Amino acid sequence: MSPFPLTVTDAAEQLRAGTITSVELTTVMLERADLLDGQLGAYVTRLDEQAMDAAGQADKDFAAGIDKSPYQGIPIGIKDILATIDGPTTANSLILDPAWGAGKDGPVVARLRNAGGVITGKLTTMEFACGVADASKPFAVPRNPWDLETWPGGSSSGTGNGIAAGLYFAGIGTDTGGSIRIPAAFCGISGLMPTFGRVPKSGCVPLGYSLDHIGPMARSARDCAAMLGVIAGYDPSDESCVDRPVDDYLGALTGDLHGMRIGVERAHHFPAGADPALEHCFAAAVAALRELGAEVVEVVLPYYDETNASMMATGMSEALAYHRNDAQARWGDYYDSTRLMLAYGALVSAADFVQAQRVRRFVQQQLAAVFADVDVIVAPTAAIGAPSLASVMSPGGFFDFMGLLFTSYWDAVGNPALVVPMGFTAAGLPLSLQIAGRPFEEASLLKVGDAYQSTTGWHLALPPLVADPVAA
Repeated sequence: MSPFPLTVTDAAEQLRAGTITSVELTTVMLERADLLDGQLGAYVTRLDEQAMDAAGQADKDFAAGIDKSPYQGIPIGIKDILATIDGPTTANSLILDPAWGAGKDGPVVARLRNAGGVITGKLTTMEFACGVADASKPFAVPRNPWDLETWPGGSSSGTGNGIAAGLYFAGIGTDTGGSIRIPAAFCGISGLMPTFGRVPKSGCVPLGYSLDHIGPMARSARDCAAMLGVIAGYDPSDESCVDRPVDDYLGALTGDLHGMRIGVERAHHFPAGADPALEHCFAAAVAALRELGAEVVEVVLPYYDETNASMMATGMSEALAYHRNDAQARWGDYYDSTRLMLAYGALVSAADFVQAQRVRRFVQQQLAAVFADVDVIVAPTAAIGAPSLASVMSPGGFFDFMGLLFTSYWDAVGNPALVVPMGFTAAGLPLSLQIAGRPFEEASLLKVGDAYQSTTGWHLALPPLVADPVAA
């Protein structure tokens, strides 16, 4: 048998060549979870029996010449705030009604299942996608496979650390202020926040009604492109979902960046406290893009601080709108950090909220002028590698390093953003490149990310916890 594949792309090729089966892939993934998940805390609920049944059906479909999608037969995980027909949804909280979403798939999950994906289980999240892990609650504390004493990022923690550790090939995350891109960055994988409205968000526990995105996380940009092709598209159950054709994301991956103009944003991305390796890694990434044929120019994101402030005011207000009744009745059942964020929302006045929306619309217009001159904008995803778990879980600790994360700007304006690994700190923790673009031009981001990964191997590096691929 050929070497065990690392990416969805490689696994899909081997499945179609008949050198491996979905049952074999899934068996190895589940065995690896048996071995490692006690340390990682990636799963909330495992669906082993259902996964093996789905893998068996995928193999039968291959044998019959039925090919549903690049994800047919591929083991994947689902963040535990999306409804799935074959398992409960907890949002990592004691609060959520156990009947929420029971017996049905959200649109994104249904699309993956219909595409032949093998769903292995529900994955750890920050409580309701906003509360940092709380050891006093009956849920696992997720850890980073690059260093178990560090945070894997959030809120899509289990999607990020599980992909990095090889428990599944890809997974679904959600992003309201960076919850796809932060764990992708800290765990050394790729993650895409699509344009707001590109992927239906119904069937997902809401955090910020005007900010929530659902998107793919996987080892490579190419794997993310393949998943976006499955999950994107209009669904009438989501009033914010946009009815427009789905692009050929895989077809856009030419490996050639000639003719592309890339904006480089440094002004807001190298604060005091940045890791010493950040500048070198970013400069090397920009040089690689230039060598691939892109023209590189300097740009500045307009109204950066104001945009981030508008995102915080909006996100916490919208979170409180969803949680108000439960917060009044069951305040003590929420995590400490969740209570802190909901309390922040209570301090935002109606006038503040309205002003925040005005800022968001104004910045969208200003940003469109920047994108009139460039195709994409690149910058670091975070100024640091993964912080320690102890620091994040300390009272108010999450807020201490928010100024070192560069994701929420893009949630506020709704533009798509892709992150890919670009190197390591001296401590061996991943650093990440963020690539943002015009609304509904995810294909451009994926083209840049895939071309970059065609000449670098950062996305194929394995954390110490899984030093070598498990032999099939």
